[in-house]
Amino acid sequence: MTRRVAIVGTSAIPVGRHQTRSDEPLQVLEQEIMSKLVVDAVKDAGVDRKDIQSLIFTVTRPYTLQKYFHTFLVSHLRLPCTGNVMEVMGNGMTAALAFDQACNEIMLGRTDVALALGINMEAATPSIDHAMSSMRSTGDVDFHATAGFIPISWYAMDAMRYMHDHGATREQFGSVAVKNRHHASLNPLAQYRKPITLDEVMAQRPIVEPLGLYDVPGRSDGAACLVLATEEVAKSLGKPYVLVRGRGFFHDGSHQINEVPNDMTELIAAKQASATAYKEAGISAADIDFAEFYAPCTIVEILVSEAVGFFKRGQGAPGALEGQTRLGGRIPISTSGGLTSRGHPAYVTSLYNMVEVADQLRGRAGERQVANARLGLATGELGNYNAALIHVLEAVR
Repeated sequence: MTRRVAIVGTSAIPVGRHQTRSDEPLQVLEQEIMSKLVVDAVKDAGVDRKDIQSLIFTVTRPYTLQKYFHTFLVSHLRLPCTGNVMEVMGNGMTAALAFDQACNEIMLGRTDVALALGINMEAATPSIDHAMSSMRSTGDVDFHATAGFIPISWYAMDAMRYMHDHGATREQFGSVAVKNRHHASLNPLAQYRKPITLDEVMAQRPIVEPLGLYDVPGRSDGAACLVLATEEVAKSLGKPYVLVRGRGFFHDGSHQINEVPNDMTELIAAKQASATAYKEAGISAADIDFAEFYAPCTIVEILVSEAVGFFKRGQGAPGALEGQTRLGGRIPISTSGGLTSRGHPAYVTSLYNMVEVADQLRGRAGERQVANARLGLATGELGNYNAALIHVLEAVR
C-alpha cells in the first residue's frame, strides 16, 4: 500500500533583504537563520526530532560561502539521520524538487518524518555579479547569453506573442500586479506590502517591453522549512494537516526557448503536469479552490492559469482584469502576493508557495483566508515553463 504524505509544520522568514555585504562588520549567518526555522517548524508540527531521518535541502546560491550547506547544518543541529541528507538543484524548480524528494523519502519508507528546507541569500550581492553568475548563464551560454537573452526576455516574448494572438493589453497584465500587491498587503511574509494602483503600474519604466517594473519580481532573500510526515503520523498529532493528493511532472524537451516551432504561450509542460496531478488526485481543475503559482512575471501567471485549466486560451488576461483571480473571486491565485509582491528568492520560492498553501488549508491565512478552502494547487517551474512540477493538496481538519 502506498504511504500518503502530509504537511504538518511550516516556518519561514519574511521575504526581503537579509544578506549582509562581505565588508560589513556584523554578518548574517545562514546556519543561524536555518537552525531557528527548523526548531520553529518542528514545534509547529509537534513531532519528535528523533523521528526526522531525512532532510532535503535546496542548493544554496553561489554567494553563500559555506559549501555543502546540507551536511554543515545537520552537524550544527546535531541531528543523526538514517534516511537521506542531500541538496537538490533545478533552477526555478529547485524548491519544488526539494519538496518532491522529501515526499519520496516518506513514500519509499526511508523515514516517517522528513524536512524540505532551504535558504536563498543574494540581495546584497552586486547586480553585475548576480547577472554574470545567474541571469546570463540560465539559458544556452553559447547562443542565448551572447544574444542578450535573460529570463525576463523569455517572458517578454511570451507577452508580446500573447498580445498578438489574443488582443491582450498591458492593463490586463498590470491588473495581476495590482491584485498580487493587494494580497501581499495582507501577508506578513511578503516583501512588498504597500498597495499599488493600475495607473501606478502603467507609469513605471519598462524592463523588457511590454513588461514594466511592477510586472517583474525584485531580488529577494528568503528561507523556509516544511515538516512532512506519513498520514498516520499526521493523524496522531491531533490537529489539522495538509494531504498531498496528486503530483504531476512534465519536461517538454526544450531549454528556455524551443528551437522547434511551437505554440509558445500554450505552456505544454504545465498543461500536461496538471493533467497528471488531477488524474492522480481524482479531481478536475474545477475542483481547485485556490492556487499558488511559480509565476515570475504577470504574463506567466496568466499563461499558467490557462494551462492548468482555470481559463480557456486567451481568457486568462481578461479574467484577471475582471477580478476573477482576486481573493473573493472565482479562483483566487497567488494569495500570498505571488512572486512580484511576496517576493522571489528563486531557490526557495516554491517552499514559500507550499507555506501559503499549508496556511490556507489549515485555516491560518488570516485576512487573506480563502473561505472553505479544501483543495489547493501549487506549481514549480524549471525555466520559461519548459518543465513543470505540480502538486494538488487537500485540507484535513
